[in-house]
This record gives sequence, structure tokens and C-alpha cells, in this order.
Amino acid sequence: MTVDAQPIAKLSDLSDLGFAVVEHSELPAELLDLVDQVRGLVHAVARTQADTAVLAGAARTVAALTEQLGADPRPLGTMVHRTWPDGHTEYGTLSNIVAGPANPLAPPLELVRDGEEVRAEVTLNGLYEGPPGLVHGGWVAALLDQALGSASSMTGRPSLTANLDVNYRKPTPIGAELTVAARITGTERRKVFVSAEIRHHGVVTAEGTAVMVQVAVSRS
Repeated sequence: MTVDAQPIAKLSDLSDLGFAVVEHSELPAELLDLVDQVRGLVHAVARTQADTAVLAGAARTVAALTEQLGADPRPLGTMVHRTWPDGHTEYGTLSNIVAGPANPLAPPLELVRDGEEVRAEVTLNGLYEGPPGLVHGGWVAALLDQALGSASSMTGRPSLTANLDVNYRKPTPIGAELTVAARITGTERRKVFVSAEIRHHGVVTAEGTAVMVQVAVSRS
């Protein structure tokens, strides 16, 4: 993929540029259920105290399933396309580590349009733990960056993060419902200024601001 940092008018149909694109609405429910089950499996593996026989049997089962599921992979860089009820169009990578709907390592983050904001409710399990009982600071930043990028996409143009500032106000707990919200605060030529925060019970635990730069994307 090449990125040409020139002004562009509208978000192109990425399938016309040679990208593999799948519609979010066409992702099989069975795939999404599998993703959720594997996410639970990884969490269980991280905490298991099962005996060695159980571990060995599980490893054999997972190896067989990995071979079966990996027999016909999608191309690396496959994009997922979504159209919101208001006509807003958004692309993301299917295996995005923070919000990819087919990535079991991604938390169950579903950012949606809410007026002039994007917003999500998400609960992070122990896979995202840093200090005991708390979300790793890197994952806090990742959640904010994802929300900021999604907010920036409301301009109808793709953009990349040029600068990200994160302030950690309070510890962000594991296993508790968190609210992530972001919005555009201004634009200047190709720059989009965005802000976001994470809240727990209405209290801000972390906030971030970013400068996103609108880009043209082509496949070489």
C-alpha cells in the first residue's frame, strides 16, 4: 500500500483501487461467534491451571483447528466496509488489532455514530491487563487512537495519525464497563483535530487529542 499525502475530495471505493473489501453486513454470524469464542479461549489460556494432559490435548485440538481454518485465508490487508444509516461510509482493516471484527485479539469495541461523536461501550478482560486489575496504558492509548481515527473519518476522507497526546487521569479498571467517545474539534486544510476520552461510571480515566492528516490511498 502506498499513501500519497495530497488533498483529496472524497473517500474512494477501495475495491476500485485493488483492495480486497468485504461488507460488514456480509460477515457470517458464525465467523463473529467464532471470533468471540476464540477471544474467550485466549483469556482462558492466559489464566488456566489445568493439568498437563488437558493442556496437551487442548494444544493438539487447537493445532488441528488452526490448520483447518488457515487452509483458505483472506488476503493480508483485507478491508471491511460499513455504511451507517445516515449514509456515512467507513473502511477499516478486517484484522485491525483494536477494532477488527475478525480479530480475536481485538477487544469487543464497536464504535458507532452518535450525533457529532463516535461512541462505544466496552469491557476489557484480563488479556488487556497491565498493573494488577488495571488496563495496560498501551491499550488505553490504543482505544483512544482508534476512536480518534474513527471520529476523523466522519469528514468522509481517510486520514492517518500525525500526533497523539494521551493524558492518564485515573487508573482504568479491567472487567468494568467503559465508555469511549471522540469527536472532531476543528480542521485546517488536510489536518483534522480530534479529541476523545474514556470514562468509567462517568469519570474520565484517560483523554487524548490528535492531529490526523487526510491522505489519498492507492495500491501499488
